[in-house]
Amino acid sequence: MIKLLKGNYALVEGAIKAGIDAYFGYPITPQNEITEYMSIRMREEGKLFFQTESELASINMTFGAAVIGKMAMTSSSSPGISLMQEGISYLIGCELPCVIVNVQRGGPGLGNISGSQGDYFQAVKGGGHGDCKMICLLPASVQEMYEMAIKAFYLAFKYRNPVFILTDGIIGQMLEKVDLLSLEDVLKNQFKNLSVDDYKKMFDASSWALTGCEGRDSRFIRSLYMNEGELTKKNTLLLEKYKKMEQELDWEEELISDAEVVLVAYGISSRINKDACILARKSGLKVGCFRLKTAFPFPSNRLKEIARTRKILVVEMSMGQMLEDVKLAVDGVNTVDFYGISGGDLPEVNVILEKIKNMLSR
Repeated sequence: MIKLLKGNYALVEGAIKAGIDAYFGYPITPQNEITEYMSIRMREEGKLFFQTESELASINMTFGAAVIGKMAMTSSSSPGISLMQEGISYLIGCELPCVIVNVQRGGPGLGNISGSQGDYFQAVKGGGHGDCKMICLLPASVQEMYEMAIKAFYLAFKYRNPVFILTDGIIGQMLEKVDLLSLEDVLKNQFKNLSVDDYKKMFDASSWALTGCEGRDSRFIRSLYMNEGELTKKNTLLLEKYKKMEQELDWEEELISDAEVVLVAYGISSRINKDACILARKSGLKVGCFRLKTAFPFPSNRLKEIARTRKILVVEMSMGQMLEDVKLAVDGVNTVDFYGISGGDLPEVNVILEKIKNMLSR
């Protein structure tokens, strides 16, 4: 079924298609449509919707639903996610699955309600106190908002860990044609060989959820480890899980084979890069595009391989957050230039083209 939808609405439809049981959210622009639309769709589906009194309540109610094995989700925008950081760490420490969505706005502080990419550090380097990691998905279209919501729930239960969807106010608010594909078709797009039956089996939490111990041994879920060596052992086990998450690496590349300069971005910036790449090619400039679809795990090895024979230009709606990971990946084998813009403004294609020309002339 093809519809014209905002990105925020498409994400809700994806969560519904995934089989979400419970949503908890508090209003903040530019993600308000998620909470608003959830209040309608969850009621229609006979599922739980709860508008909370704060973001702190949202993340902790999500914790409560996750601990009994339910498919739970919350969403917010930048400063609201900041308030959730403690709860996110508890979820990771307790190895509980859920989906958390950030529709980024400009910052720091209250900033503005325009789209931004200033929360990359928060999503990839933060995620709560302690050695915390979450798979971080990066949609770049309304269609991907729909499909990545479905993917996020599966990965959350596969690794018993929160999964983060990092998008922005532009993709959240934009209207685009979206194909509300069947679950089977989405799984074909997002996974190689995953059947609908296997997808649904992943959400069986009967082996670990706290649902009452009548007729079975008692169990408990915790993130507090006070005995000597306990927490070290726990964090070592979590580290092994984070390493396994590397198999979920995902990216997209175009026109790389003969490129002399490769534009690297994610989300809305990657779409601007595509326009710049098309115009550059028409001018005879050999330019390619690399788009991240996951921020963690990060495609370090592929970027280093690309950079051995090509210069890199990172385009980002921040003052240089993802840039740091790109530089670490490239490890000095070639030039990494940067075009960043902050405060809710968009990168300009003509500026990207000028930077490409300057790089090629050096």
